[in-house]
Formats: sequence, structure tokens, C-alpha cells
Amino acid sequence: MNDLFVARSQMGMSLAFHIIFAAIGVALPLMMCIAEWLWLKTGDDVYLELAKRWSKGAAILFAVGAVSGTVLSFELGLLWPAFMKWSGEIIGLPFALEGFAFFTEAIFLGIYLYGWKLVPKAAHLAAGVIVSLSGALSAFFVVLANGWMNTPTGFRVVDGKAVDIEPVKAMFNPAGLPEAAHMIIAAYAATAFLVAGIHAYMLLKDRSNIFHRRAIAIALVLGGAMAVLQPLSGDILAQMVAHMQPVKLAAMEAHYETRRGAPIIIGGIPDSEKAEVHYGIEIPYGLSLLSFHDPNAEVKGLKDFARENWPNVALVHYNFQAMVGCGILMMLVAAWGALLWRKKRSLPDSDMFLKALVLTSPLGFIALETGWMVTELGRQPWVVHNIIRTRDAVTPMPGLIVPFTTFTILYIFLMVIVIFLIRRQVVKSPSLKKVD
Repeated sequence: MNDLFVARSQMGMSLAFHIIFAAIGVALPLMMCIAEWLWLKTGDDVYLELAKRWSKGAAILFAVGAVSGTVLSFELGLLWPAFMKWSGEIIGLPFALEGFAFFTEAIFLGIYLYGWKLVPKAAHLAAGVIVSLSGALSAFFVVLANGWMNTPTGFRVVDGKAVDIEPVKAMFNPAGLPEAAHMIIAAYAATAFLVAGIHAYMLLKDRSNIFHRRAIAIALVLGGAMAVLQPLSGDILAQMVAHMQPVKLAAMEAHYETRRGAPIIIGGIPDSEKAEVHYGIEIPYGLSLLSFHDPNAEVKGLKDFARENWPNVALVHYNFQAMVGCGILMMLVAAWGALLWRKKRSLPDSDMFLKALVLTSPLGFIALETGWMVTELGRQPWVVHNIIRTRDAVTPMPGLIVPFTTFTILYIFLMVIVIFLIRRQVVKSPSLKKVD
């Protein structure tokens, strides 16, 4: 295996693991704050128990996320020294701010975990809110840096070097804010649906347990709201991609020919040799409308770009379709739950709906993983769009298979620990027999 393949595989594997821990670390603190607020408002100790258990889960994921994040920082220097040397001065600011947010989160998470009887109730809830905000800000700053890789700004290139660097302008690049909003909403939606699915499974086994009913109610409200908001953030992001990364858009939709009134393709098998898509379902004018809000807008096809600058069209297209499909299914389940609640004015708890929650519980994280595949694979062959090619940024040294194997084993070990600890939290959940 060549160095480029191993380096990309290792970074991809590390990101695939870390994004799970990071997303739950962003969303679970918000859920524990909601539970504690409901406890303070109603005096119902079920919400207090939920807040305490979710806070323990947040602590577990925070610790593991810290380890996986540290490994990623190490890998950036080990695997991509040319990238870090060229861009470190430009995007160092968001990484520094992410570190500040991380330490703030750690400090106030400690206060939250151990201060239940040591600080006033309002101050304790405020500590949880700071944990939640710090987790979201941590993700926000990291995604701003990734946005810069897609739409690099805040510098000029003179003789192959970056000059006139403006770190703030680089941080608030055109892709940064849309990507960050899309990612944070996705983290809330994915985590909420996962939590709802876990508690739905437990409720199916113990139908009178009010603990799981309360948990599902909180998770469903948050997850449903985020599932509805996600297409709106996706629409803003798609328009940015259409204007700033047209080759990525063309790969996402397997769009080969430039045309006005371009259709959107559902499914299909891209054939880049023949520049066509087999077995796809076309929706007339759909791509032009979604990309530019104009059904007759011109959308550039892949043939307008040098073949050497094409990403892997099939992989990008399949991952994009999977991401959108998962998002649509989550929206439908959320809408179903809202309709049932409107009809009964109580938690939707039919066997069919609870089983649907269980089945859809992993879809948010599938969407997260495939969405990041679209973001990263769609930018190829560039590590910094139109500036540095990926092949020029990798470590030119043999033996990368050793750290790849080591880190893979480490992540599998971490995942086993997380599953074991979280399972203990779920299995040992209280059986509270109280009628709504």
C-alpha cells in the first residue's frame, strides 16, 4: 500500500470514530440540561435521575473524545506535515479557540458532576449550560477550520507561499458557517434519535417505566426539531457548494453534462467512463432549483472540469444519497410522532412507533458519517481546495502501516470500553412505576 492510501485511510478511520464521540459530546449535555430544568420546574425526581445519568454518559464520551481528539492532533503532524506547515499559521486561530472551549467544558463538567449538593441549584444548571455551549463551540471552531479547507480565504499566494494572512477572515470563510450549522444540528439530531431508540427499546420491555417515557419525550422533541431544521441548513450549504465547489456538487449528483433546468437524480449507478448514470430516477429541474432556487439555472457538469480534478464520483454520490435518505427517514418518523402526539396529547407509545424509533436510532450517525465522507471525498484531489493537492501533503516515508494498525486497535479498544460503560448505564436504569 502506498503512503497516500495508508495516510488517508488512517485519518478517515480516526475521524469516523471521533465524530461519534464528538457528536454525542455536543448533544448529550444539552439533554441533561433540559432534564435538570424540567426537574427544577416540576419537582419530578424522574427528571433529576435522567439528568444525573445523562451527565455520566456525557462524562464518559467526553473522556473518550479527548483521547481520540488528541490522536487526531498527533496524526495531523505525523501524516500531513506539508499541510500543517503551509496552513498552520492561517487556521491556527480556530484550533486555539477550540482548545479554550475544550478546557472550559472540562472545568464546568467537573462542577456539574460533583456539585449537585455543593452549589446552588441555579448555579448548577448554569454550569451544565456552559458545558453544553462549550461542546457546541468546540465543534463550531473545528468545523470552521474544515470549511477553510473547502473554501480557503484570508491570504494571498506568492511564489507558492501564503502571505498577507488574515486569520479572522480565514476562520470565517464562506463554507465555515454553513458547515458548522449543518454539523451541530446533525449532532443534536443523531444523538437525540439514538437516545430515543435506546429508551424505546427499554420501554418495549418495561411498558410502565416512567423513566424511559420521560427520556423518550425529551429526546423526541429535540431530535424531531433538529430533523426538521436540518434540510434548511442543508439547503444553505448546498447553495454554497454550488457557487464555491461546483465540481463537488456535480459529483454529489453524478451530474456529467452542463445544462439548464438540470434534473436531480435519485439513486442510480454512476458510470464515469461513459459519463452517464444507470437506473437513476430523474426529477426534472430539481438540481437547478435546489442549487440556485431557479428551475432554469445552469448547473455545471463534471465534463466542464479537468478529469484529474474529479473526485471519486461513485463514492461521493452513494454517500450523498445515503445521507439524504437517512435524513428523510428521520424527518418522517419525527412527523409521525408529532401527529400521534397531536391526536392523543400524550407520548406516542404504540408498539409500532416504538419499534420504528428503535430501527431509526442509528440513522443519524449513518448520516453523519456519510455526510463527512461527502465533504472530504468531494474535495479530492485537494487537501486545500485548488491550493494543495492531497498527494503533496502526505508524509513521504515508509512504515505508515504500523501507526495505522496501532491506532485502529486503540480505537476498537476505546469503542469496546464505551459500549460497556454506556450499556451499564442503560441496563441499570431505574424501574420507576409511575403513571403519567
